[in-house]
Amino acid sequence: MTTTIIGFPRIGEFRDLKFTTEKYFRNEIDEKKLTEEGKLLRKKHWELLKNEGLDTIPSNDFSFYDTFLDTAVLFNIIPKKVQNSSLSTLDRYFALARGHQSEEIDIKALPMKKWFNTNYHYLVPTFEKEQEIKLVGTKIIDDYVEAKELGIETRPTIIGPFTLIQQANFEDGLTKKEILPFLIAAYEDLFKALNTQGVQWLQLDEASLVTDLTSEEIALFNEIYTQLLSKKSNLKVLIQTYFGDVRDIYSDLIKHNFDGIGLDFIEGEKNKELVSTGFPGNITLFAGVVNGKNIWRNHYQKTIELINSLKVKNLVLTTSCSLLHVPFTTENETFEPKIKKHLAFAKEKVHELNELNQILANENPEALNLNNQLFETERFTQNSFIKEQVDSLTKDDFIRQPAFSEREKIQQEVFSLPILPTTTIGSFPQTKEVKQIRSKFNKQEITEKEYVDYLEKRTIDWIRWQEEVGFDVLVHGEFERNDMVEYFGQHLDGYIFSKNGWVQSYGTRGVKPPIIWGDISRNSAITTKWSSFAQENTEKVIKGMLTGPVTILNWSFTREDISLKESTLQLALAIQEEVLDLEKHHIKVIQIDEAALREKLPLRKSDWYSNYLNWAIPAFRLVHSKVQPSTQIHTHMCYSEFTDIITAIDNMDADVISFEASRSNLEILDELKRQNFQTQVGPGVYDIHSPRIPNVLEVEETIRKILAKVPSQKVWINPDCGLKTRGEFETKASLEVLIEATKRIRKELLDDTK
Repeated sequence: MTTTIIGFPRIGEFRDLKFTTEKYFRNEIDEKKLTEEGKLLRKKHWELLKNEGLDTIPSNDFSFYDTFLDTAVLFNIIPKKVQNSSLSTLDRYFALARGHQSEEIDIKALPMKKWFNTNYHYLVPTFEKEQEIKLVGTKIIDDYVEAKELGIETRPTIIGPFTLIQQANFEDGLTKKEILPFLIAAYEDLFKALNTQGVQWLQLDEASLVTDLTSEEIALFNEIYTQLLSKKSNLKVLIQTYFGDVRDIYSDLIKHNFDGIGLDFIEGEKNKELVSTGFPGNITLFAGVVNGKNIWRNHYQKTIELINSLKVKNLVLTTSCSLLHVPFTTENETFEPKIKKHLAFAKEKVHELNELNQILANENPEALNLNNQLFETERFTQNSFIKEQVDSLTKDDFIRQPAFSEREKIQQEVFSLPILPTTTIGSFPQTKEVKQIRSKFNKQEITEKEYVDYLEKRTIDWIRWQEEVGFDVLVHGEFERNDMVEYFGQHLDGYIFSKNGWVQSYGTRGVKPPIIWGDISRNSAITTKWSSFAQENTEKVIKGMLTGPVTILNWSFTREDISLKESTLQLALAIQEEVLDLEKHHIKVIQIDEAALREKLPLRKSDWYSNYLNWAIPAFRLVHSKVQPSTQIHTHMCYSEFTDIITAIDNMDADVISFEASRSNLEILDELKRQNFQTQVGPGVYDIHSPRIPNVLEVEETIRKILAKVPSQKVWINPDCGLKTRGEFETKASLEVLIEATKRIRKELLDDTK
């Protein structure tokens, strides 16, 4: 038996890629230096995997921003405007990722969406009518050759053609059938190029195969691979799936001339049943048996029983998905030994694969004995009082009174806001200075008073700026917070925290998910101090800012011993205490962010309510069910597709919901109209994940599009998301544009009523 992985974290052991790439963005290094640093990082990772004993190593899983974007660029699936610009190849790439603004050209960033059920975000290319789809890049080959020169034979990986079609956008009037011959030809040319280089194996990532597939989509898959596999020549092709099972396509999958099929046996439990119906003896099964998403040690005995039950002739041990979704290594952590021994990050998961292989070969029985002992000990801390709280919840605890229609009238009288009220999503730029001050405080280099004085001044400065510019509902800026989940976890019992447990969310953006280590409860006030301070320093309404229970759960590494539902309800009760505390301190607008609501939504619609929405939506309602009718509850969601769960979102019973909308061309508005959505909405009017500053006419046009679909009395004006990662200049300039555009549209609306 041999071992491999689907992919490895490209962010680097200490976020090396992030810091190097951001230096390039700031013009502190040139393109040559950036590419050299990328080469050094790839070398380090390949050699690490080789030294860890991995039998086959992937390549082309490295990217300066996103592998889906890499695939689009490789095949020339980019806008003509970008192709024809005078930007360098690298700067065109980054323009697609981040946007670009210069005297010569103004490029908007590509849309960005969640990668299936993860917190990773991919960039969504668009197939256009005038594009010439063909193999134009060499990155996948260059990476293979680069590793070969180090004496390492790798398996190049790339997004497969079916998933590329399924996850991309299409220009109006263009169909999949029209572009299919050109796309297949482009992949055929890639096969030729790889054969020329003597590549032995190619991995085609086809994650879309674990979703609900129509008969037309299955026919499309068969058409693609019937043609493509006939051109593979000496190249061995692995079709790799992850995040679930392939029940809709399995019978077709095993009939094709693949050399390897990769299946996930962690999230795709049904794959075991499918394989038991028969698996071709001439195809190698790449069995995903080590969890690529969690950070807990693998239970060897259970995994060995699973492997033995498969009864497959040719089998490779691998991870359930790319290790992109877990931190780099536990070696840089300072957890107590009793905790650390239960943890496995990316490097440790590679080691687990090798130990499993050794155990199966009867070469390391001691590893199995030690692992069994590990799982005989109690891991997670229990709290009987919290369990009793959850168990005693009744139906009434999840219902807010009175109904939304009555609350809406009450709140209109209480707040007397103008038409199209303006606000932001919550955070303001966490500048280098802010981070340095927090670091100094954490290292005890400054006193608590010095730290608090700094935060107070920063908060007041931004309150005054918001007043001056003309925002209707203000925020305090969240300068005291390191992260929207970790900050809350630090005030909750049941959490532990890593020092270097960073995971890539998109591009150069990393998150450090906290770890749930026990039953959860609120041990102190979390946000009340700073929200109250802000409200005391303005006559305008301050919006309290909280992270919702579902998002806290989805952006944490969760326990294995209790259900996600139970953990979420524990979180909901803790955040409910904070909501009521804010209300007692005269905070009358409270935003409870559920940015990650969709993240653990099952990939198959038949499982949505039975396995997720039936407890996730009530958990949100539990948080705000006890507030007064005059308290206005907001929530925020971003960078996912929400059109198909609009009814569920309306059932959250919030008073105002803000959505990411600008990168998705306001597509969600049509569904809001179709579903007669009752909640007030704030579709984002400009994209904050790009440094590009919108102009007034552009934002005016966006607002007009919103008003064409949603009644003006239901609309709020806000950016797409929080502004933590942006610079101060671009933030203020963009928000001033937002306010000016809103004023102009308000005037038009008032003129129309005269």
